[in-house]
Amino acid sequence: MKNLFKNFIIVFFTLLLVAALLSTANFGSEKPEQVGITRLVQEINNESVEGIEVRGDLLIVDLKEEGALDLEVKKEFGQSFSELMDNYGIEGAKLAQIDVQVKEETGARFWISVLAPWLLPLLLFIGLIYFFSRQVQGANSKAMGFGQSQAKQAKPDDKEKKTLKDVAGAKEAKNEVLEIVDFLKDPKKFTDMGAKIPKGLLLMGPPGTGKTLMAKAIAGEAQVPFFHISGSEFVEMFVGVGASRVRDLFNKAKKTAPAIIFIDEMDAVGRKRGAGLGGSHDEREQTLNQILVEMDGFDPNLGVIVIAATNRPDVLDSALLRPGRFDRRVVIDMPDINDREEILTIHAFNKPLAKDVSIRKVAERTPGFSGADLANILNEAAILAVRCDKKKIDEDEVLESIEKVLLGPEKKSRVMTEHDREMTAYHEAGHAVVGHFLKECDPVRKVSIIGRGMAGGYTLSMPDKDERYKTLAKFKDDLAMILGGYVTERMVYGDAQLSTGPSSDLKKATQMARSMVLRYGMSEKLGPRQYGENEELIFLAQEIHDKKNYSEKTAELIDEEINHFLLEAKKQAEHIITKHKKQMDELVQVLLKQETVEEDKFKEVMGEGVHEVKEETN
Repeated sequence: MKNLFKNFIIVFFTLLLVAALLSTANFGSEKPEQVGITRLVQEINNESVEGIEVRGDLLIVDLKEEGALDLEVKKEFGQSFSELMDNYGIEGAKLAQIDVQVKEETGARFWISVLAPWLLPLLLFIGLIYFFSRQVQGANSKAMGFGQSQAKQAKPDDKEKKTLKDVAGAKEAKNEVLEIVDFLKDPKKFTDMGAKIPKGLLLMGPPGTGKTLMAKAIAGEAQVPFFHISGSEFVEMFVGVGASRVRDLFNKAKKTAPAIIFIDEMDAVGRKRGAGLGGSHDEREQTLNQILVEMDGFDPNLGVIVIAATNRPDVLDSALLRPGRFDRRVVIDMPDINDREEILTIHAFNKPLAKDVSIRKVAERTPGFSGADLANILNEAAILAVRCDKKKIDEDEVLESIEKVLLGPEKKSRVMTEHDREMTAYHEAGHAVVGHFLKECDPVRKVSIIGRGMAGGYTLSMPDKDERYKTLAKFKDDLAMILGGYVTERMVYGDAQLSTGPSSDLKKATQMARSMVLRYGMSEKLGPRQYGENEELIFLAQEIHDKKNYSEKTAELIDEEINHFLLEAKKQAEHIITKHKKQMDELVQVLLKQETVEEDKFKEVMGEGVHEVKEETN
């Protein structure tokens, strides 16, 4: 309705403007002077009129005086010239001396005067009908196209297309997808051998590891049309729309074969069937059924390959994963240190890095970071450099961006009392001291009492190398380090002054101890068994819950074991802090003075720790 009203206003004022322009247009070389009938009578009586031209209800009077403008006189419509003269008492002798000519109006002015009274309303009416019909046709076209696929197509000749060279790391994954690329480039050599390329390729991995980028690289490498759509775009509020869009998408891909269909976030429509309130008639399940039918329906050697990406492969329906559908599964894992270095090199290509910035060092400081996190780090570093009016990105901006991505921006403007600053310093010093003197803890890189994100202060510890597995000894030492702040507050201020600061530490420690008992079988009393099964329960808006597969008696034993690990870690932290109380007090004084202590200064204050001893023995 808004567009319709706008169109109506535009047409109305356009016609109004045209009419105004035409009404003021001058079609002659000189515009006559408009006068009344009295002036005409006066000129006739003065015998100064040369001739009169009658044009309908207009009288054009030509005067004898040289250079004088013609006069234009408007008479009553339907009244003849002779009647007009008789009414004003003009003598016939005087009229006989005047050359009177009666002419019918011609030209544009005549036709405008004749047609304008009824033509303008007609044009306005026709314009309204036209725009009304356009609106109705638009609504009909949308209704008819409601079931059409909303997939976006990337052309093979796209200048910004990606190739496998743009995908850093993930060597095994790239080797897997090369078969798909070879088939799309030359399917005949596969069919001659009797081989059938997989119909579906499922890319699995944590968020930010480059699943979408890998799919785009496959299409760019094979130079084929690439249809990409999100799983959520299939499902609408109307029943059958998702299935209709699936059919339309596959029909488009078949027409342009060889082609690639990429469905991002496949778990949005590919979840296990039968879990929803609608049963088999649920719209999402209808869409999934249509995807299964389409993948079975087209010729496997037609050249249409379906690639899907998900970070939740555990919730996908088993029918999707059987041979003949998504039977090829490629895992894209978190990058190791070499992969991170390659990824950082790609993202640093168009950024002016200073000479002191080492890509390798940044890769060492970012274990557990995904490709998206690494890209975000360099982007944040570039933003920080701009804010500091620098021409190049220094190492300080890069290290600052790592902490910003991990913990959030610094809160230097937060007002804290001296007591709160001191308590924060003791809390963070407790974490750092325990982590420094326990063998399995990661080296402490930085300690600060400046808040970041939700934390009032932080202790940054990172491993020297990538770790794929965690041992029981490391879990115990990490628990002690996590509880180091809690233990320090109790030892320094007593139970009466214990604050809410360690609440997040207690939550993290409890979750870690619970996982040790329930998931990893690290309890001697409970033995090698996993307790509780995570199942996706989608019913009445419920979320993930643990399915209880043990008795109440075992539940009590589980609680005892969780408490055992936590109390053991607490005692270990108390022992370390008591033994190294002098170093901790010195670190607190440095923190209160400088607010932030880097790794070199921290080691200088702490002295030789187990990490240094371990490096010497190696």
